[in-house]
Amino acid sequence: MSQNRTKRSSARSGARRGRPVPPKAKVKPATASDWIAGARLRTLPLAIAPVVIGTGASVVAVGGGKLHWVLGLACLAVALFLQVGVNYANDYSDGVRGTDAARVGPSRLTGSGKAKARTVLIVALVFFALAALAGLALVIRTQQWWLLAVGAAAILAAWFYTGGKRPYGYNALGELFVFVFFGLVATAGTTFVIAGRVNLEGWLGGVAAGFIACAVLLANNLRDIDSDRQSGKRTLTVLIGATATRVLYCVLLVLAYLILAFFALFYPFAWLGFFTLLAAVPAVLIMITAKTSKELILVLQLTSLVGLAVGVFLGVAFALNF
Repeated sequence: MSQNRTKRSSARSGARRGRPVPPKAKVKPATASDWIAGARLRTLPLAIAPVVIGTGASVVAVGGGKLHWVLGLACLAVALFLQVGVNYANDYSDGVRGTDAARVGPSRLTGSGKAKARTVLIVALVFFALAALAGLALVIRTQQWWLLAVGAAAILAAWFYTGGKRPYGYNALGELFVFVFFGLVATAGTTFVIAGRVNLEGWLGGVAAGFIACAVLLANNLRDIDSDRQSGKRTLTVLIGATATRVLYCVLLVLAYLILAFFALFYPFAWLGFFTLLAAVPAVLIMITAKTSKELILVLQLTSLVGLAVGVFLGVAFALNF
């Protein structure tokens, strides 16, 4: 009873001083739509594009126009499970660190308190396990056992992006790892799994996919630059500043389109990929002039769609050998 009186009296005294004590706000548990939002579906095109390019490149490598679509779908499953897993893992790690406390973008499951951190972690681990199982099936099918090391490295890279004591995403290395794993590894890995070797189409197509994926990450980090500074998250954008980030974003897209132009010299169907400029040019203009979070979210969406479309046009051009 005495403790209750003390709490009530301190609340009343706080109110008399002009500092009323507000009641603790109740947070509604996460709904199905919140969990779907937590998967960050707008990032999935970045997982699909390199697999499509790699599958098309494998047709060129194998010859005869034969498309091994079952192996391609298995590679796609690995990429999608891994992408969703890393999204939930980032939600968990950023949430428990408090990085998402001052974010300006969509709220996260852990940071908002809608879901328990342990639950989000378990969901992330489930998707990592699904990616591992799909990858194991590919290894058994191809008998390329050394690919187990590549798969393990991909899962570790996904976790330590924001997880662990020294996450590399907090130390300006996010773009490098995105380029390697969502560009080169995903594309060349798909080509190798299907064809048994990697050709120029697989390597250079992976570079193009990696450049666009990095551009998406730059737009995301520019949106969060202020909150990242406050929380001590040293992304590349925080280190080089907003202006340099905008310039680098434009350079990466230009380089990706130069690769598309190179392949169009040998695969005429690839020229259709330049229709994606209808989305890329507005994305660049908004990126250069953006002042609000909503504008940068639009840049994210447009750039992700550009990455998917470029990947599809390149992959189809390779597969048709036209």
